Amino acid sequence: MTSTVPNAVQHADERQPPITMFGPDFPYAYDDFLAHPAGLGQIPATEHGTEVAVIGGGLSGIVAAYELMKMGLKPVVYEADQIGGRLRTVGFDGCDPSLTAEMGAMRFPPSSTALQHYIDLVGLETRPFPNPLAEATPSTVVDLKGESHYATTVDDLPQVYRDVMHAWNACLEEGADFSDMNRAMRERDVPRIREIWSKLVEKLDNQTFYGFLCDSESFKSFRHREIFGQVGFGTGGWDTDFPNSILEILRVVYTEADDHHRGIVGGSQQLPLRLWDREPQKIVHWPYGTSLASLHVNGEPRPAVTRLHRTAGNGITVTDASGDIRTYQAAIFTAQSWMLLSKIACDDSLFPIDHWTAIERTHYMESSKLFVPVDRPFWLDKAVDDRGNPTGRDVMSMTLTDRMTRGTYLLDDGPDKPAVICLSYTWCDDSLKWLPLSANERMEVMLKSLGEIYPKVDIRKHVIGSPVTVSWENEPYFMGAFKANLPGHYRYQRRLFTHFMQDRLPVDKRGVFLAGDDISWTAGWAEGAVQTALNAVWGVMHQLGGTTDPTNPGPGDVYDEIAPVELPED
Repeated sequence: MTSTVPNAVQHADERQPPITMFGPDFPYAYDDFLAHPAGLGQIPATEHGTEVAVIGGGLSGIVAAYELMKMGLKPVVYEADQIGGRLRTVGFDGCDPSLTAEMGAMRFPPSSTALQHYIDLVGLETRPFPNPLAEATPSTVVDLKGESHYATTVDDLPQVYRDVMHAWNACLEEGADFSDMNRAMRERDVPRIREIWSKLVEKLDNQTFYGFLCDSESFKSFRHREIFGQVGFGTGGWDTDFPNSILEILRVVYTEADDHHRGIVGGSQQLPLRLWDREPQKIVHWPYGTSLASLHVNGEPRPAVTRLHRTAGNGITVTDASGDIRTYQAAIFTAQSWMLLSKIACDDSLFPIDHWTAIERTHYMESSKLFVPVDRPFWLDKAVDDRGNPTGRDVMSMTLTDRMTRGTYLLDDGPDKPAVICLSYTWCDDSLKWLPLSANERMEVMLKSLGEIYPKVDIRKHVIGSPVTVSWENEPYFMGAFKANLPGHYRYQRRLFTHFMQDRLPVDKRGVFLAGDDISWTAGWAEGAVQTALNAVWGVMHQLGGTTDPTNPGPGDVYDEIAPVELPED
C-alpha cells in the first residue's frame, strides 16, 4: 500500500469489515438504514401530498427531497443559485465539454457509505483520485523551503519525512487511542466506540490540533511539527487546521476519511442533478414516473428564500425572491447556516436561543481553487538531465509545497486526451491571499511558483483555455467552504446535529429541521450532508405521524441508545 506523507496509522487489511464514516459521535449505520428492503418509513395516508419546504438544493436538500417524495410527500425545493451546492462542476469556455473542474467536493473516501448508496443508485462511476503518493498518482514532488524531493512512494523521501510520519502515528496512539477506536468502528462496536469517545470529548474539547501535537512527546520537535503542517497526511498540508479543535481531526482519521479517495467520473454535480430527475421504482402516492423535477413548475426549484417566520398554528411561512409566500407544516433548512443570520430575514422564534447561539458561533474555513485546461497530460513525459540523458522521472508531478500554490493536482483521462490541472487548492489564510486577485492574476502567480519548482517545464504553452476559479468565502450564498469547530465548540455542534429530535423542544420551536454538512459531525465531507438529510427526513416523518418499520429503526428511533456525549453546561 502506498500512503501519503505522513500517513495515519496503517489501515487494516481488506479482509476485515469496511469502516464507515458514521463517526464516533453518533454511531448509527446509515448505510444499513438505506439498504433495508423495508425502506425509510411511511406516513399516514391522510398526509400524502402534504407540501414540505426544502430550503437549499445542495446534496443534503436534494437527498431529503427525494426521500420525502418517495414517502408520498410533496417537497418544494428552494434554491438561490443552482442545484448541487458545493457539488459544483464547471466546464471551460470553448473547450471540449468532457473537460471539467470540481470547484467544490472532488474526492470521496470509501468510508462515505451512505453517499455511495446514492452514487450507485444513479449509476455514476468513480475512479481513484490522484492524491499525494496515492496509487493513482504517478509521482509526487514535495517542495519545502526551496528544496524539492521527487517520490513515487514514501521510501523515496528523506528520512525526516518518515520520522514525521512515525511521530504522527505515535501521537495518535498516545493521545487518542487510535487503534482501539479504529477497530471498534470497523466492527461497529457501539459500546466500545462510546466508551473511548466519551473520555476523549471531555478531555480534548478545549484543545486545538496544534496543541494536541505539542502535548505529544513524539512531536516535541518544532521542525517535525512544521513539516507535518506543510505536508500533512491524506490530502496534503494541515497547518491551516492547526487552530481548529482536535476532535474535528480525530473524526477524520478514525473514519479513514483522509485516504483512498475516489473522484466521480464526469463530475460530482451529476449526483444531485440525477437525483432531481430520477423516477423512483418504489414510490408511495405519486404515479410511476414522478420525479422531483416533475413536481416543480418547469422542472425548476423555487427561487431564493428571503424570509422565514412562524404563523398561527405553528406554521412555517416562507417568502421567496419572487414575492411568493407559502406556509408549511414542516421545512428542512439545508443551506449554509450563516444564511439565517444575513441573507434571510428570520424570526427569533424559529429556534431556541441556544440554537441561535450555536449558529452564530459556527466557524467556517475559507477555500480557493484554480483550474486550467491543457492540451494533454504532458506531465507524464520523461525528464532529461542537462546532457539530454533520460532521468526516468516525470517532468511534472502532483506537488505539495510551502509556496503560494500549496497543492497542485494533475487530472487526466488518458495520454492522448486534453487534461486539467488544478494549479492550486488552498485553505484559510492561504486562500485569503488569493481573494483580491482575478482568475488570470491568480494563474500568473501560480505559474511563477510552479516555474521555480519545474524550471524546465513550460506549463503555459500547454494551456488551451481560460482558468476557472472559486473562493468559497466570497460566494454570496456560502460565505465559506465548510464548518470546522474551534476548541470549545462541541456543545454548539451537538445542539445543531441533534435538532432533528424535536420532541425535546417546546412545541412552538418545532417544524424547521436543520440539515447539511455543516450540521454534521463530519463537515466538509458529502457524507455528512447525506446523514443529516436522513435525520431530517426521519424528523419530518415523525412530526407528521409516520413511523419506520420495526425491522429498520431510523436514527431517531435509536437516538437514546447512541446520542452524542452531553457535556455539562455549568
